[in-house]
Amino acid sequence: MSARTPLVTRRGALKAVLAVGAGAALLGRADPAAAAASHPGLLHTQADFDRMRSMVNAGAQPWKAGWDRLVANSHSQSTWTPNPQATIVRGGDGQNYGILYNDIHAAYQNALRWKVSGSTAHGDKARDILNAWSGTLTTVTGNADRFLAAGIYGYQFANVAEIMRGYGGFDLARFQRMMLNVFLPLNQSFLTGHNDACITNYWANWDLCTMNSILAIGVLCDRQDLIDRAVTYFKTGAGNGSIAHAIPFLHGGGLAQWQESGRDQGHTMMGVGQMGAFCEMAWNQGIDLYGYDGNRFAKACEYIARYNLGEDVPFTAYTWGTGQNCAQQTHTAISPASRGEVRPVWETVYNHYAVRRGLAMPYSAAFVAKVRPEGGGGDYGPNSGGFDQLGFGTLTHARTPPSRS
Repeated sequence: MSARTPLVTRRGALKAVLAVGAGAALLGRADPAAAAASHPGLLHTQADFDRMRSMVNAGAQPWKAGWDRLVANSHSQSTWTPNPQATIVRGGDGQNYGILYNDIHAAYQNALRWKVSGSTAHGDKARDILNAWSGTLTTVTGNADRFLAAGIYGYQFANVAEIMRGYGGFDLARFQRMMLNVFLPLNQSFLTGHNDACITNYWANWDLCTMNSILAIGVLCDRQDLIDRAVTYFKTGAGNGSIAHAIPFLHGGGLAQWQESGRDQGHTMMGVGQMGAFCEMAWNQGIDLYGYDGNRFAKACEYIARYNLGEDVPFTAYTWGTGQNCAQQTHTAISPASRGEVRPVWETVYNHYAVRRGLAMPYSAAFVAKVRPEGGGGDYGPNSGGFDQLGFGTLTHARTPPSRS
């Protein structure tokens, strides 16, 4: 197989199915005609877990360094005590969403420790956190930021549940109902109505986290209609999360400008993490979006990495938010705000493009070398930005380059 041929062979081609109405989604009823997704098939497959375990047991680097960073994180301890809430608020009065993201990251990190080490103490803890929340949470609310909560924490929660699928005592059906009844309606509402604003009013990361949640819930619940909706929006959606809007300008030298580059670099790197997660989850369902539109995303990753490593990049003036009910803005120069910030977003994209595909990604490679081993929630500060990505990409996504003739 050519080094540039996408490895999209999965367990059979995905089948076309009929979409179900919004009422069925709100009631948590799965489409009886839906094709089964590949499981586990979100950010990690069983082959990924087998690789992690083999490399860690052998003491191989950089996987062992990634494992050591996971083990050192306070969220990965089997003594973690969950604090489930009936109502989560992000934005406005009564905010308590930090409780949710801390518990999600504790569940994810314990799930990883179980999958790699086989420790039932960690598996039980991940299961117990998921069960506690699915038996308690009924509402995600707040101001417009409620849509960010539903998107970011929706896709992260679904990823943990996908890892724990089949674990003894895990109530998958109840968890699926929570995802369909609490998170999905907010995701659907935002992607359709954009909080009653014009469709390009919100930054790319708002759409992307929403798309991630819809895709992840679709896989978790075997809902092909949701998978299709998310993938179609990525390709042709009118909002800023679709690929042509998130990456509006192509430049020479294999570079492409990100929609939030004129805003600040922290949110721009969040975009790398969000689009990288979306492409990886789709890839594990046999859908190559990494390569869509001539590897457009790879060019954006190189642009962002190059600038945040201290080099200059071209910039095209960019106006966004045009139309009724939009706060129009124009960026005339790239923003140096939070330039060089470290986020755990680079291993996923680098290991796809450079290792799986054999493409030259020199700036992404340099950023990977700078941040290895990637940590996760709790390693990048206590505020929400430090929990925007699940992290630990060195452990979970590092790959050995295949020998190339």
